[in-house]
Amino acid sequence: MSEQKKTKFGLVPRLLLGIVLGLIVGSFVNEPVIRVFTTVANIFAQYLGFIIPLLIISFVTAGIAQLAAGGAGRLLGFTVLLAYCSTLVAGTLAYAVDSAIFPHFITSDIIKNFTESSATEIEPYLEFTLDPIFSVTTAIVLAFILGIGIVTLRMRDDTKSVGDLLKDIFVGLQEIVYLVLAKTIIPILPIYIGLTFAKMSYTGEVWSVLKVFWKVYVVILILHFLYLTFLFSVAGTVSGKSPLRLMKNQIPGYLTAVGTQSSAVTIPVNLQCAEKNGVTKGIRDFVVPLCATIHLAGSTITITSCATGVLMMSNMPHSMGLMIPFVLTLGVVMIAAPGAPGGAIMSALSFLPMIGIPVEGALASLMIALYLTQDSFGTACNVSGDNAIAVFIDTFKDRITGRHQPDGNQ
Repeated sequence: MSEQKKTKFGLVPRLLLGIVLGLIVGSFVNEPVIRVFTTVANIFAQYLGFIIPLLIISFVTAGIAQLAAGGAGRLLGFTVLLAYCSTLVAGTLAYAVDSAIFPHFITSDIIKNFTESSATEIEPYLEFTLDPIFSVTTAIVLAFILGIGIVTLRMRDDTKSVGDLLKDIFVGLQEIVYLVLAKTIIPILPIYIGLTFAKMSYTGEVWSVLKVFWKVYVVILILHFLYLTFLFSVAGTVSGKSPLRLMKNQIPGYLTAVGTQSSAVTIPVNLQCAEKNGVTKGIRDFVVPLCATIHLAGSTITITSCATGVLMMSNMPHSMGLMIPFVLTLGVVMIAAPGAPGGAIMSALSFLPMIGIPVEGALASLMIALYLTQDSFGTACNVSGDNAIAVFIDTFKDRITGRHQPDGNQ
């Protein structure tokens, strides 16, 4: 009960308040004040860039290292592969739909107004540079080497204790980075977004953004629904169950995720939804918590759509050859991202340069704002898709493991 009181005025209301105040303040302040705003925003962007590699090295390493704790062998490998494939399909679907629909409302006039307004340079009073300990590419490669190495050590009898110790170290590092995010990044983020929107309001580019903002939002929500319909249709077809009934049983889990914005908090409710859908106890207890960590189809849809929209508005390249590698990367770097506040977009930020969006600046801020204002629905899509995967895995569990398994308790 106390937790609900603490989070009553949550991140999304604070973010929206920051945007509104930014729009109002930016419309009447003078250039010296905007330069102060730009200076503060740039300092925070440098700090954010410093934290992101630490987030990747801690969360991805810990996420991979803990995979062995939930089970091993074919069932684990197949579930991870299926979750990754689902994420890729979701991102590819999003890009295909966005490419077809967005040009109808991101018109040449909007592109012209946005690019001309954003070309206005606002110089900060202070240039602040905070170099990350290592690059993002180094972080992701090192995280995978360490994570897979720890899993290997934990699976061997003679090195299990060393593997468990290393896992605990990185889980501890993960907790430290989580505290940094929860106590510094997330509380300041609405201010950062507000300052960015104040600058955009001052230069005039914000009005082009608002004309597009809500339409992108609607497309994202529709894509979430369509993708969940696809997942449950496939799960229902292979299992011989009604897709509509499967989706109806998932409603409590979906609504819980919308209200809590947390995959972890939704796990108990999601387990009950899986039980109603007839998933056997052993499978649901394994698949649902695991997929809450590694299956982020909804988040991938959102980030891909936001990125495509921002690129189109900026009149920047957004071809399939550019976006698909980005989607492939998202499916990997967002492992364990649900453990952090706004973890999905934070993990994705450092890879925006792959598609031409710099980490520092208004475009990245716009990406953050677009994502976080609908984060609860992305989370709901993530966890609902987890149960579709659970139904699929449960149907083929004997073939996956290569041996007959008892159904267990319902």
